[in-house]
Amino acid sequence: MPELPEVEVSRLGITPHIEGKTITKIIVRNPNLRWLVPADVNKAEGLVLKRVVRRAKYLLLETDLGSIILHLGMTGKLRVIDKSVPVIKHDHFDIEFENGVVLRFNDSRRFGACLWQPKGEVHELLQKLGPEPLTEAFHDTHLFEQSRNKQVAIKNFIMDNHVVVGVGNIYANESLFKAGISPKRAAGKVSKQRYQSLTQYIKQTLQAAIKQGGTTLKDFVQSDGNPGYFAQELLVYGRGGQPCVQCGTKLDEVKIGQRTTVYCKQCQK
Repeated sequence: MPELPEVEVSRLGITPHIEGKTITKIIVRNPNLRWLVPADVNKAEGLVLKRVVRRAKYLLLETDLGSIILHLGMTGKLRVIDKSVPVIKHDHFDIEFENGVVLRFNDSRRFGACLWQPKGEVHELLQKLGPEPLTEAFHDTHLFEQSRNKQVAIKNFIMDNHVVVGVGNIYANESLFKAGISPKRAAGKVSKQRYQSLTQYIKQTLQAAIKQGGTTLKDFVQSDGNPGYFAQELLVYGRGGQPCVQCGTKLDEVKIGQRTTVYCKQCQK
């Protein structure tokens, strides 16, 4: 599943081609995605796309009347292409612009979404989200205070979108390894000092992923058709059974919250 860096890379890739352009037509070929595509998205026709912003793993295409909300789901891909490019299987909708390009959404598993958020309102999917990890609103004090008396494993804690958004499985594994914290440790048992370190590593890990183009996942490619490259630098995720890059100990692979978790028993306490 595309994580926050992949979504941010998609935003960076499509923005120069469509921001500030008038939406001339919206074509919905298959409204049966994760949620039914509402007819209200057609309200954006004839309006200028003011901004493309990201909130958690959602992209918001803002206009004067409201925003089209896009979510990539598990296999969703966005392309900015000429409107003459033939439609292929699983091309579920197009957003056409005055400059002759379309933002085309392809999703083989149809877990993605295209929704509408009226201006001045916040869609229910976005209402209870925690702070963005790359902003000043996300800091060690926030994590520490939110974690008090919590017995949940810290890996699940930092992946909770009510606590902080966008720290998916891959980056939770990586950040906890860099901070030397066992993913099994209870969130409430982690000190303020260790949360300070973890916060910094979460930010650094996500920023590095965005800079390098997002993690290479099976079904993700950038808007220009090139895969991301950050997977080549992963320290623990996907390396279960291999030696730890720091101490050489065999990395453990377990399930925490039904998610694959890889860590070093020697380096992470």
